[in-house]
Amino acid sequence: ICVIAYVTARKMPAIHRHQEEKFFVNAEGRKESVPSIHDPPTKELSVVVPSYNEEDRLPLMMDEALDYLEKRQKRDPSFTYEVIVVDDGSKDHTTKVAMKYCKKYGSDKVRVLSLVKNRGKGGAVRMGVFSSRGKKILMADADGATKFADIEKVEGGLKNLQPWPNQMAISCGSRAHLEKDSIAKRSYFRTLLMYGFHFLVWFLCVKEIRDTQCGFKLLTREAAVRTFSTLHIERWAFDVELLYIAQRLRIPIAEVAVNWTEIEGSKLVPFWSWLQMGRDLLFIRLRYMTGAWQLETRKCN
Repeated sequence: ICVIAYVTARKMPAIHRHQEEKFFVNAEGRKESVPSIHDPPTKELSVVVPSYNEEDRLPLMMDEALDYLEKRQKRDPSFTYEVIVVDDGSKDHTTKVAMKYCKKYGSDKVRVLSLVKNRGKGGAVRMGVFSSRGKKILMADADGATKFADIEKVEGGLKNLQPWPNQMAISCGSRAHLEKDSIAKRSYFRTLLMYGFHFLVWFLCVKEIRDTQCGFKLLTREAAVRTFSTLHIERWAFDVELLYIAQRLRIPIAEVAVNWTEIEGSKLVPFWSWLQMGRDLLFIRLRYMTGAWQLETRKCN
């Protein structure tokens, strides 16, 4: 297995933008070049929302997020933000729905990045991160399962980690405190899969974080550059590799309890997705252990 993991590994992640992905369409319908994560930040916060066939669930999340962000900006005019919706090759009208918010709030606040083909959640988040302008970058799922106001909780977790070494720190939203209630609603089979996955995460990759999969994570810009430029996994297990890289780089990580509600329409297929994630977890450990994957920083081209 070690030999297979080593031989089949790409030494560095394939970080590439298609020509069409180097632009976004502004509120007036004109193309503008996307900024780069390597440029100096010009916003306080960037919110990256990976979206695949989310035309039905996206509006609720966007309404809640923008309502919070606008109210916060009115209270504190120095607070600036942007929301980047990354359409991950959707087959529905996700881009069209997101563009309505771009036209309503302006393309300085809401931007829509449409990917040519589906990359997976990790790949979509990375493209959004690499196009962001914020000092801090928040990953937030399009289903709105986490209350957006809980950003203040993860911000508190980030603040408690100061001083940040090399300006790098990560604060993770966590649903671990809700585990007992969720088990009561799940089948024995899904509960078994969940415990099996948690064990593999703990045994192979990340021991300090109880809930690696919550899609509500806040990173400093410097931490986002280092982790996402090294990231190889682009599907469901990308969160685990992200935190594994952070631990290897000694980036401090906080875990903060957040409110979470299960929303219908999950793209996760219980058995096959968990099987794929289990394989990815094993390969994460083996490929870094054998040196097939290196902790080197690359720029997106």
